[in-house]
Amino acid sequence: MIYNYIQEIRKQQGLTITALAKKTGLSVGYICHLERGSRENPSMKVMKKICLALHKDLTDVFYI
Repeated sequence: MIYNYIQEIRKQQGLTITALAKKTGLSVGYICHLERGSRENPSMKVMKKICLALHKDLTDVFYI
């Protein structure tokens, strides 16, 4: 199981889910599911997109 800090980091940066979705090319719904933990084990490609959009390292955002 992969835990994440997407929501916490996103809010610290003043980003909405919609803004993060636009930056990553992912859907709002998918990001929402990741933040809530109802969608587990995103691909490495998805994790890298999120980290790039948040300007964070993988280990800062995801705990594996």
